[in-house]
Amino acid sequence: MSKTSGAGQGVIVVSNRLPVSLECAGGTCHSSPVSGGLVTALTPVLTVNKGTWIGWSGAPDVEGVDAALRLFSQETGYTLQQVGLTHEQIANFYFGFTNQIIWPLFHDSQFECNFNPDYWQTYLDVNALFACKTVESGNADDYVWVHDYHLMHVAKYMREAGDNRRTGFFLHIPFPAVDSFRRLPWRSELLNALLEFDQIGFQTLHDRRNFIQAISILAPHVKVTGRGQVVTAKVGGRTIRIGAFPISIDYKKFYRTARSAVVRKQAQHVHSALPDRKIILGVDRLDYTKGIPHRLHAMQKLFTRYPELRGKLSLLQVVVPSRATIPLYAKLKKEIERLVGQINGEFSEPGYVAIHYQYKNLNFEELLAYYRASNIALVTPLRDGMNLVAKEYCAANVERNGVLVLSEFAGAAAQLRNGAILVNPFDVEGVAAAIHQAYMMDEGERRKRMDRMRESIRKNDIFKWVDSFFASAFAP
Repeated sequence: MSKTSGAGQGVIVVSNRLPVSLECAGGTCHSSPVSGGLVTALTPVLTVNKGTWIGWSGAPDVEGVDAALRLFSQETGYTLQQVGLTHEQIANFYFGFTNQIIWPLFHDSQFECNFNPDYWQTYLDVNALFACKTVESGNADDYVWVHDYHLMHVAKYMREAGDNRRTGFFLHIPFPAVDSFRRLPWRSELLNALLEFDQIGFQTLHDRRNFIQAISILAPHVKVTGRGQVVTAKVGGRTIRIGAFPISIDYKKFYRTARSAVVRKQAQHVHSALPDRKIILGVDRLDYTKGIPHRLHAMQKLFTRYPELRGKLSLLQVVVPSRATIPLYAKLKKEIERLVGQINGEFSEPGYVAIHYQYKNLNFEELLAYYRASNIALVTPLRDGMNLVAKEYCAANVERNGVLVLSEFAGAAAQLRNGAILVNPFDVEGVAAAIHQAYMMDEGERRKRMDRMRESIRKNDIFKWVDSFFASAFAP
């Protein structure tokens, strides 16, 4: 377990999704572990303490899921508890409230919101299901750590059921400015539900400041005091800790794997496919918050303003499929493909393509090979809680000669500002100028900047994140 979380303290993790992928057919399901920073960090905590992870399997409740999860639990040493959801609950809770209300609202895209009251009621119903499963699980002194915007009402329903175990909540996405948050019809109910947790964690001090401003306007009876990483709020006779805990990556895993022979060979293959030019890399999940069309317009501006760069660099843009059933995302995909075709039609020539576009998932080694092969990483979300691609690129840049062009609206900008070239992703001329700056940067400057970022990420990895959250949660 995390060395700062208290000897013998049991832990229950509650998240929307379980850390497994299931394939079911004919009443039989097979499970495989899901990789990712959160799973990597929390698995040892749960294994040492024989803890529990509660979540949804990712599919409608079918026969065979519980048996597969029991087998997975026997192999890992900690318990998986499924919260089964119906087709209607998946539609209204996941694709409805969380993806059409909270996601756009918290990413400053409130005009994309669909404030359907049915979505809100289903959100409450599903949170009650998660809370009920949590109440039934674990031991009386377990610490319950709830993750992300899908489950902001879990502590409230736990307390209503008489379960007063210590609870923590971490929001992985940004918390919006108060003027945006006030557009939510159920703003007071949501804020008061969050205040039922004993500790609330945010990615950045900016997000925490937005939350405290929301408290001051919508819950003026709550008094917030203190300075530094963690402040306290008084709600009746309870004290709540509110802190900034920037999430990170498993630096050693990325560094070691990036140096492997397999990744080195794949990176060389990428270079040979794009000879005699520098590679700009964009890797993003399909989402309007990632700013991919803005980035493509910046590339168009780059080739127009600096025609000498035509033929000397190419953008390799990987878009990872996501939420394809939501019309807004399907429309975004078509817009990206239209822009790629337009730019390539304007600037490509025999033997040279300006934009190489891939709509696909990458396995871990492929991703690291792309990171290692790229001279410039273009990480330009319009708004992002953290954006771990920026940190992954630095950790995998074993030659230490890459340049990170990073949106100032990504949470990672607060940590990496001393090494990255920060840009406003809405300023396509500014992004184009930043790419040109990165292209022209001498080797000494590139290494100096990259070394600063890599050292910061190495010191503040995913395990440090877990330790800092628990250290605050269990502080006297």
